[in-house]
Amino acid sequence: MSATKFRVAPLATEHDRTQFRCGSAPLDRYFQQQVTQDVRRRVTACFVALTGEQRIAGYYTLAATSLLLNELPPAISKKLPRYPLVPAVRMGRLAVDQDFKNLGLGGALLADAMCRAAHSEITAYAMVVDAKDKNAAAFYRHHGFIPLPDSPLTLFLPLATVPS
Repeated sequence: MSATKFRVAPLATEHDRTQFRCGSAPLDRYFQQQVTQDVRRRVTACFVALTGEQRIAGYYTLAATSLLLNELPPAISKKLPRYPLVPAVRMGRLAVDQDFKNLGLGGALLADAMCRAAHSEITAYAMVVDAKDKNAAAFYRHHGFIPLPDSPLTLFLPLATVPS
């Protein structure tokens, strides 16, 4: 990782989203045009990685969700209570600006999200992600996420495995 330092903070109105470009039109459009509405409606929380000059280098979103117990691998589901739903946190989006790619920022943002979810006062069993493609799924598997048996692009990580 380079010597570039980032600070992760909740998205605020003073953060300039207009210059953010990650190379994915849907992720750019969401961040520039919709995320503040979703935050205001309390359907997602958005966190941004800021440079010392307050430029947004990356972002991710988190929201409450659940998993069906029977969707989990049997070796895991048999250790959980027999409730039909398992509480989880969904990382809806994760993106890094093109100017900050290959610095390890994506992994650092993922780690920050996992720590926030694991150490929240409102508990959840797992973090869930929906990978957009096989490369994204490989990124999450590299970080310990487990694909759901019937949906390999939906992956989860038990939050008990996140270091304190």
